[in-house]
Amino acid sequence: MSTQARTWFITGSSRGFGRSLAVAALEAGDNVVASARKPEQLAELAATYGDRVLPVALDVTDPAAAEAALAAGVETYGGISVVVNNAGYANLSPVEITDDADFRRQFDTNFWGVYNVSRAALPLLKKQGSGLVIQFSSIGGRVGHTPGLGSYQAAKFAVDGFTRVLAAETAPLGIRWLVVEPGGFATDWAGSSMRIEDVPQDYRPTVGAMSDLLRGGMVAPGDPDRAAEILVRVAHSGTVPSHLVLGAAAVRMALDHSHGQIAEANAWQAVSASADSGAAYPVDLPAAA
Repeated sequence: MSTQARTWFITGSSRGFGRSLAVAALEAGDNVVASARKPEQLAELAATYGDRVLPVALDVTDPAAAEAALAAGVETYGGISVVVNNAGYANLSPVEITDDADFRRQFDTNFWGVYNVSRAALPLLKKQGSGLVIQFSSIGGRVGHTPGLGSYQAAKFAVDGFTRVLAAETAPLGIRWLVVEPGGFATDWAGSSMRIEDVPQDYRPTVGAMSDLLRGGMVAPGDPDRAAEILVRVAHSGTVPSHLVLGAAAVRMALDHSHGQIAEANAWQAVSASADSGAAYPVDLPAAA
């Protein structure tokens, strides 16, 4: 690990992954611009780590606030080395009956918040000619299909696609991008920050099963403090993957999903190719499984 101190800008620093990551970065000797909607919740961090912590108020859905918070970090520490888009939340309900305003509010935070902070950071990182942006997605943002999480997982898929484009656009500019895809971790993601709606009878086998799992006090195996230490090590290293899956169960899900995609693409390859002008057509469809 490099001994050079870095300055982190972390959204959602008051709890969960954001809090663990702030502490891990500070313990590694780095500075942290810790943002939260209620910066008074960061008082303990500031009291413990002194002037290496800059608490700032930030609602990530406000583009001007994102610009101001990043500018405060640059003014205090001279630059930003690592930007972490961590702020996010989910409510659980079937897409059909989810209140439109709630679906949009979740998407505003989980995607547009990432957009706002990423876009505000770009001029600063370009000027420096360096920087790492860590985007928190989830394993659901790769494999999807979790009943009840329509808005949340749609936003996480959008974060991945958005970040892939940014990585391509900024490749010559010294900016690196990392999408983090955690599985189940012992944070309050499914606790006080999640609202679980009553599930209609026709959705009981799908969304209802997920609701029962969460309401039953599911014990997640992931350790957010250990995950945070891993991310700090990655940020200090010269080896940054485009995507980092966290948690053994998440790795199994990712591999199963990728193998399934490859198998399906191979099975339908002839049909897919037949769509080109001049290709053999028609071709037989694959036999039903």
